[in-house]
Amino acid sequence: MAVITKFVVVRHGVELDKEFLVKKEAEAYDKMLDAAENLAAYIKGAELEIALDGKAIDALCVYLAKNGPEVTRILKGLKPAVPLVRTPGEEKKDEAPAAPPKKKSPEAKAKPKGK
Repeated sequence: MAVITKFVVVRHGVELDKEFLVKKEAEAYDKMLDAAENLAAYIKGAELEIALDGKAIDALCVYLAKNGPEVTRILKGLKPAVPLVRTPGEEKKDEAPAAPPKKKSPEAKAKPKGK
């Protein structure tokens, strides 16, 4: 008989449906949910002039928390490590055209390296 240990995240006395086989993954998921909860409280407490329901705010906060390192880079003014998704017809105005690859001269090809 095999024994399998599963880790479950419990939030506010409620056991979540998601199960983990590795404790570190369960703790990372719990930490992400904490960050999302804090973001949601921050956004709901702000006096924004936009109308978002609670579910939309929660979904947005979970997305931001899941992508925390990328969001942090963007907020620090750095370029995203992951390229932004573009639609197929969208022009790439901010990108310079790629330079053609440099060709090696025939003499460079003939010389053996390290000799």
